[in-house]
Amino acid sequence: MNHQGGSTVADNSGSAAADVPGPGNPAAGTAAAGSSDAVLCGVEGPVAVVTINRPAARNAVNGAVAAGMAATLDDLEARPDVQVIVLTGAGGTFCAGMDLKGFLAGENPNAGGRGFAGIVERPPAKPVIAAVEGYALAGGFEVALSCDLIVASEGAAFGLPEVTRGLVAAAGGLLRLPQRIPYHLAMEVALTGERIPAPQLHRAGLINRLVPAGQALAVATDLARRLSQNAPLALAATKRVIVESADWPADEQFARQNEITAAVFGSADAIEGAAAFAEKRPPVWRGQ
Repeated sequence: MNHQGGSTVADNSGSAAADVPGPGNPAAGTAAAGSSDAVLCGVEGPVAVVTINRPAARNAVNGAVAAGMAATLDDLEARPDVQVIVLTGAGGTFCAGMDLKGFLAGENPNAGGRGFAGIVERPPAKPVIAAVEGYALAGGFEVALSCDLIVASEGAAFGLPEVTRGLVAAAGGLLRLPQRIPYHLAMEVALTGERIPAPQLHRAGLINRLVPAGQALAVATDLARRLSQNAPLALAATKRVIVESADWPADEQFARQNEITAAVFGSADAIEGAAAFAEKRPPVWRGQ
């Protein structure tokens, strides 16, 4: 099996999955233009909630999920009213990787120039928070790793089981995981292929909030609202510097940072932030 952009662990259903019971929690609010049956999107104020909606297949990624995710993210990137995105899965699990039935039928799990699941190679410029219940395995874990923050329930489990199937976690798992947790723990996760409980990864610093079962989406949405109180240009520039600066040469770091942040310091929002502070009132951001 040769696929560049996805990862998988198969069960008898032909989907990359682990069976997790629980109610679905699809997004509510105003739908985004890119919404589809496989990927739902609701927008409430400055926060968008994007839901992988294939609970019967444990939210395994097929062509419809990848295309729907890429189209939804393209739409949300272009919307000035959306500042933060929450990504979750329906039916009590996050995502358990690539759908083998779809892959064997010739479906492409890469889409929109964003790679596997329509996100891992080119995540949004806006902050993205993963809300994880149940399992985030194989490509599902790689989707979570493409997010900027992770909120997970205490019973959630993560893993890169590709090596147990003769495969490699080529959708970002091997690239991102060593950047997020200690080297030896990353090696254990990747080389054993075993499932790692959320509390262990929370202690390792991968998970921002560890919450009771069923609360991941609510807590992630609340965290998104907190982020969205900040200036949009400043949020995007801050994320970009943190993401891109890892491989900047030491003697170029400040120059490269200034290329990204200069426009923020000269923006109308920067003036508004100073004025609001002086006048002891909440700022009114315009994203300009």
